Amino acid sequence: MKPVIVIGHRMPDTDSICSAICYARLKQKLTGREHVPCRAGQVNPETQYVLDRFGVEPPRYLSSLHPRLADVQYRAVEGITSEMSLRRAWQYMIDTNIHTIPVVGGDRELEGLFTLSDIVRFYMEGQDANSLATARTSYRNLVDVLGGELVVGDIDARFEKGKVVVAAANPDVMEEHIEENDLIILGNRYESQLCSIEMKAGCIVIGLGAPVSRTIKKLAEESGCAIIATPMDTYACAKAIDQAVPVEHIMKRDGLVTFRPDDLVEDVKRSVAKKRIRYYPILDDEDKYVGMVSQRNLLDVEKQEVILVDHNERDQAVEGILSAQVTEIIDHHRIGTLETNRPIYFRNQPLGCTATIVTQLYREHGVEIDPQTAGLLCSAILSDTLLFRSPTCTAIDRAAAEELAQIAGIDANAHAMAMFRAGSQLGGRDMEELIHIDQKSYQFHKRRLAVAQVTSVDQQELDTIRPQMLDYIREVLPGSGMSMLFVMLTNIIEETTDLVFAGEGTADLMRLAFQKDCGDGVVALPGVVSRKKQLVPALFAALEREEIEEG
Repeated sequence: MKPVIVIGHRMPDTDSICSAICYARLKQKLTGREHVPCRAGQVNPETQYVLDRFGVEPPRYLSSLHPRLADVQYRAVEGITSEMSLRRAWQYMIDTNIHTIPVVGGDRELEGLFTLSDIVRFYMEGQDANSLATARTSYRNLVDVLGGELVVGDIDARFEKGKVVVAAANPDVMEEHIEENDLIILGNRYESQLCSIEMKAGCIVIGLGAPVSRTIKKLAEESGCAIIATPMDTYACAKAIDQAVPVEHIMKRDGLVTFRPDDLVEDVKRSVAKKRIRYYPILDDEDKYVGMVSQRNLLDVEKQEVILVDHNERDQAVEGILSAQVTEIIDHHRIGTLETNRPIYFRNQPLGCTATIVTQLYREHGVEIDPQTAGLLCSAILSDTLLFRSPTCTAIDRAAAEELAQIAGIDANAHAMAMFRAGSQLGGRDMEELIHIDQKSYQFHKRRLAVAQVTSVDQQELDTIRPQMLDYIREVLPGSGMSMLFVMLTNIIEETTDLVFAGEGTADLMRLAFQKDCGDGVVALPGVVSRKKQLVPALFAALEREEIEEG
């Protein structure tokens, strides 16, 4: 059973990262099943400071939840060698119940594919008397197929010249048909055996379990003629002998369709949709053979179970979320656009931080919070509530943070200021990086908008980047897929925000939302520090009024 993924939104902040880590720990203790905290984006400087402070590794980065071939229960078919006889390959198909077999070299290189269709075509097309030599069939394969014994000759040698002759006539007639290097199938007639050797046959097959005389053995050795003794009769030998042909003679080598474990299942499905092949080989990054995947395997992909924390918007979720099975959501934001195909555990409370809810869940289940976990949870609350300054902060958030600070052995005020300073080091960072530190997108009817927030304890830093940020969002808006872009430049200490905006109609929208004159792409918003509670609701209310007035 695959582990459950616990993950936050695409632009992870301290709450998103810490809540994922701590809730994964709680779920693992409660269920005994592995829960893995992950992140859908890069760790910002503030969060990195917190992780370093409490000695925690960042969660594993997960770029997508789209299932890949590595998630498919493909078959670890060992494969066969190119030297294997058709008979042995056929038996392998029966034993493994698979009709497409990889032909693999000694170092796991894929040399070709061998299918049931190849066997059918080989026999139905009809083989001439030279097929064994053309295929350079080994004596080892001949002995195995005939169920016999190599009486004279080298088992590792190959039959490379001559045709197959069934010696049913008397020696006088045989002389007209036998040529040098031919393989002769005959019975226990001494004169026929002697004639074959004298005609410089390459190999004689003596059937019916007849003993081979010393004279015939000696003469064969002297002339370089191999002898195979078999209990089969002449007819059975003639019928079976083509089964000794090695797989390499008829296997498919060119135009092989192969895939990688990292290939997306949807891409693979599209590739094989119009093909009639049932099985396809999988190769690793070093082109080594791994296993075989069938079209049926692609239909039976086990969905990845996922718990979302600190968001419930589809646009904010890790890519491929619709391909996964969301089993829980723990959040403190508005109900968004994400849908599930079955009832799930959804805990959404109007609190200042998801970590506060996670703290409640620890208490409700009677699970002790260790100092490290307490430090992570407390940091998340301090970050999301801006040290209790945000209007989203509740008494429950504050009480939880103070209790967690005691468990973690930290001073909440000093720790918060250290966090903010770590995250406020804006100098030397480009606008693209800054806008993606903490950005969330929203859908309002047919319009999409994104709101980013950059926080600092230094107003001079914010003043420096403001004109650069305005130029940047104006430049990238046309290719962003958004109707409007907003960036909150928030001074945590002064509790003020300069809102930088771009997009058609945004200036009118700002006047409607905040009833104040706007500068050229910038509006000062004293007392506004919360995107969730102060800015986004005001924007949505203004958009609603705008549509009503236009209608």
